[in-house]
Amino acid sequence: MTGRELDAAGITDPHLRAAYLHCRALSARHGRTYFLATRLLPPDRRPAVHALYGFARWADDIVDALDGAGGGVDEGGAARRAGALRQLGDDLARGLATGASSPPVVAALADTARRYAIDHGHFTDFLAAMRSDLHVTEYARHADLRAYMHGSAAVIGLQMLPILGTVVPREQAAPYAAELGVAFQLTNFLRDVGEDLDRGRVYLPLDLLRAHGVDRELLRHCRDTGTTDRRVTSALREFAADTRAAYRRAAPGIPLLDPLSRPCIRTAFVLYGGILDAVAATGYASLHRRAAVPRRRRALVAADGLLRLTAARLAARRTPGPGTPRAVTPRPPANSRRKEAA
Repeated sequence: MTGRELDAAGITDPHLRAAYLHCRALSARHGRTYFLATRLLPPDRRPAVHALYGFARWADDIVDALDGAGGGVDEGGAARRAGALRQLGDDLARGLATGASSPPVVAALADTARRYAIDHGHFTDFLAAMRSDLHVTEYARHADLRAYMHGSAAVIGLQMLPILGTVVPREQAAPYAAELGVAFQLTNFLRDVGEDLDRGRVYLPLDLLRAHGVDRELLRHCRDTGTTDRRVTSALREFAADTRAAYRRAAPGIPLLDPLSRPCIRTAFVLYGGILDAVAATGYASLHRRAAVPRRRRALVAADGLLRLTAARLAARRTPGPGTPRAVTPRPPANSRRKEAA
């Protein structure tokens, strides 16, 4: 199956094939919801999406655990991790400029960026957000958190857009793609409150926490003692409501995508939104457990996505020609260096 995806995408170089397979393995191992949704994309687009995930995951693991494999917290200290991020940025700059790179995640990403003319500024903004995680451990206001999420989440949606394709000018769909990236990350913040606290970070804005009588010390006490507090529950409930509002703002963007991409994104939309339901079902016990969408629910949503994809394929066969989605045909590597804003 993986070979078919690479063949469909026209990726023939052995080094690049190995790099893309490495990214696919990272996605399958760490991004269960993400990986499941990508199975609903046309095969030729899947390697590019895995490349975006693989690079983002690698950078995130550098921030959280120096070895890049999720093993341990804060190994070597912030200085060593900052050096690793600088090296990753240097490797990426070289890969984007020359097409030559040894780290597999960078090789696949640079090739994807060339094929789909993804704006290099999105990667710069993403790495800047990763570097901020080395020294910023909390956000005073929601506006401060949103500024951080431009680089950590919104640009991921913008990177995806040229791969997904649109039926409208891309700039019309861009704000919705960015907002969906934000919604997904807000969901992760809610789900991972306890794990992030163990890393010394609090992503829930301090003004929201204070409005409910919560501070870092109370969060730490609840985490350490395994207890709950109605003030914490109330703050998490409000944060969940804010996150649902982000999903509502992002939803109008799904019909703007290429019909063959909509089942993938709708599936991710429903499954990630389902994490909010799972958190609520635990009584907002995110300090103590990592909520997950039940397996049966995941299977039902995936089956629905498959039916929608089948219908979209049949419709595409009946109506070829005009109305072809914009910017979904990848450019070969030789046409590399032009940047295009997503």
